[in-house]
Amino acid sequence: MVQNAKERSSWSGKWMFILAAAASAVGLGNMWRFPYLAAKYGGGMFILTYVVLVFTFGISMLLLEIALGRKTGQSVIGAYSSFGKKYSFIGVLAAAVPFIITPYYCIIGGWVAKYATSYLVNSPAEIADGGTFFVNFITSPDSSFVFMLLFMAVVFLIVSLGVKGGIEKANLIMMPLLLVAALAIAIYVLTWPGATDGLAYYLLPDFSKFSPELLIGALGQMFYSLSLAMGIMVTYGSYLDKKESLTRSVPWIGGTDLVVSTLAGLMIVPAAFIAMGSAEAVAAKSGPSLMFITLPTVFEQMGGIAPIIGFAFFVLVLFAALTSAISLAEACVSIIADGTGWTRRKSLIVTILVVVIAGVFVNLGYNGLSFLEPLGEGSTLLDLFDFISNSVLMPIVALLTVIFVGWIVKPKVIVEEVKRSSKFRLEGVWVVMIKYVSPILLAIILVAYVGAQFGLFSI
Repeated sequence: MVQNAKERSSWSGKWMFILAAAASAVGLGNMWRFPYLAAKYGGGMFILTYVVLVFTFGISMLLLEIALGRKTGQSVIGAYSSFGKKYSFIGVLAAAVPFIITPYYCIIGGWVAKYATSYLVNSPAEIADGGTFFVNFITSPDSSFVFMLLFMAVVFLIVSLGVKGGIEKANLIMMPLLLVAALAIAIYVLTWPGATDGLAYYLLPDFSKFSPELLIGALGQMFYSLSLAMGIMVTYGSYLDKKESLTRSVPWIGGTDLVVSTLAGLMIVPAAFIAMGSAEAVAAKSGPSLMFITLPTVFEQMGGIAPIIGFAFFVLVLFAALTSAISLAEACVSIIADGTGWTRRKSLIVTILVVVIAGVFVNLGYNGLSFLEPLGEGSTLLDLFDFISNSVLMPIVALLTVIFVGWIVKPKVIVEEVKRSSKFRLEGVWVVMIKYVSPILLAIILVAYVGAQFGLFSI
């Protein structure tokens, strides 16, 4: 039993869809992982490689997933099973991804919310204490759970208001504010003495820096940043009107993600470059370490303006976290509603229960269950959830998808859907990307990132 088509949500128009899809793509990966990788892999050369990948492989995969959702009018399980029950396992694997990611994403969203509020009540020196502030918070048996639940409450409140009443309106507020804030902070950072050295390193490509590791790093970042193989783009495509042009909409999504990633680097790389002295020093700090330990140290050096910049930066990151978490939660709700025929309200309640319980369990990995080190010494339950979803399931789902479309049901199925609303001038290029190029690139991502987890590669 599937959800009645008359009850299915829909976007108000093309631009609301583009805004929501772009908001989904813009997330924590843009804010902490892109700048770190750019610093690690030669700045401008990494950005150039990333741009090429976004507008070839990335756009091709986005078009496939969105068109698949619009053609079937279903979220991932229904989308694949509509071609035959024997293909539903691909949808089941894809459906597992947002349910695994949403709980730990909300935990990290709670960290961001904590830091944003901390700049209102704590001094910059208290926050920039070399990591003690951060460790004390995430290992707290109460505060860390409170902020996780607060973040979840905001996410589910917005999702509860529906696609038009909640998601569209929230993105219409948060995305413009995010872009304006990112641009303003980037411009301010570039006025600092010595920022031009960091800017030159970040933007000017040095072709001698190109390497297989750079290519794999850019490929993985692009794949994860665009919300591919998470069930999100299929779900969002299923809400899109048949008359809206896919070939005109999809490049806007990839372009927005690219702009925000580049602005994040403009904020972080020159600032960290000034504070730490070299690209190598910046590259040595990644993920939570860069966001919650290194950057507060940079902000503290700004003197009297530090609380304002710190607060503005973490509010910006909070918006990015919220827009992605909303899309993940919406995908979960849609998957349950389509698969069971339940009302949206009942599906939302089940989603909330699953995400909250899983979130509490994962968060216990920093205190009550900290003795569990599933991926080796020093690892946590959050690391395990992240590894399973990002390094294993997502590349496998994407690989199965391109094989399914490219070789089983054939590209014509998607091409016909795209042509319903627009000309498809690059049809031949897209078919080659899906049938031949994408499977190779996805296999590289899968092998490289699983291998990196076990120390076989360095990415």
